[in-house]
Amino acid sequence: MITFGIMSLNLETEAPYITEMAEHAKDLGIEAFRFVPTNINPNTLQVQGKKFDAEQKDWVNAEFPIPRILYDRCFYGEDEQSKQCLPIVSWLKSRKDINFLGYGLPNKLDLYQALKDTKLSAYLPPTKQVIDTIEILKELNSGKRIVIKPINGSQGYGIYYLKKNDKSIHVKTEKQKQIISRIFPNEGKFSQWLSSLLARHQYLMQPYLELTNSELQPFDIRILLQKNEHGNWGEIGRGVRNGTSGGILSNLSAGGMATAFSEWSASLPATRREFIQQELTSILTELPHLLEKSFLPLFEIGVDIGIAKNDSIWILDMNSKPGRKVILQTRPNLKEKLYCAPLLYAKYLSESKDQERKNIYEKTLSH
Repeated sequence: MITFGIMSLNLETEAPYITEMAEHAKDLGIEAFRFVPTNINPNTLQVQGKKFDAEQKDWVNAEFPIPRILYDRCFYGEDEQSKQCLPIVSWLKSRKDINFLGYGLPNKLDLYQALKDTKLSAYLPPTKQVIDTIEILKELNSGKRIVIKPINGSQGYGIYYLKKNDKSIHVKTEKQKQIISRIFPNEGKFSQWLSSLLARHQYLMQPYLELTNSELQPFDIRILLQKNEHGNWGEIGRGVRNGTSGGILSNLSAGGMATAFSEWSASLPATRREFIQQELTSILTELPHLLEKSFLPLFEIGVDIGIAKNDSIWILDMNSKPGRKVILQTRPNLKEKLYCAPLLYAKYLSESKDQERKNIYEKTLSH
């Protein structure tokens, strides 16, 4: 039997998805386990976690050796648990006797640096790290609208829209599904606020792109790519995410709504629809191979694509631990495929003679 472990920061994270996956494991000759990285005993290398009992169709407490193939679903934050788990996962990635389904992607700035001189450079919003408030003010004083994002951010957390109006500066963000707008009366007050923000997190800066639909809702296209049972990349599905009117985020976690890509695409004029399809095909054909050329092997990628009002197309984000909510809501017929995909790729890895590259594993821990 292939031993397959799913890691998360706590055992409640993604519980329905992980349980559905485990229910399909036995038929594929796989034993499913789940655990928190801090529950590995460093002396015995035994794990206190849960094993899926196929007879009971439920998880049971168990002690077991570290599974040979691991699926990392740890979403790291600033909390103490994340800080404890990160070095343990890094150590696991360095071991020769363990394979990860995917070794993760680095932060947004490293991703930009890896792709900015490739065939996909034209699809990347110009990006640079925010060093201090001076360069932000320089951009704003030139009349530009900009967006700042945490270098290690996810799910739209900590993204701000900035615009200067005469002497005042307008700042807009979204928190807990609410649009929060603030006007700073002068550069001094704004700089105090921004300096405090930069002291807590590293940020990057990009031009603001008008990625809204006809209802002025921010929208983008979420596309899920995965490797199949033969180790080849393919698209699983895509959906359109629409945010709140006047907002800046389309993420479902920020209150966005998902609609079927086919429904949205059918509403477009034929020439525009064909152009967008050709552009998406070009991006999705190149992207996985370019990422694996610079970083360690991956299993899945969530790609967020923005389409501006002038029909320019932008790669907004790439996520090596994507959610499945958009696909499940818009293509529920794909749920069995989604549950089985990690198991089928695990089986492929267990039977493959090719060893995963691990010499630069430290680059791959990401949020």
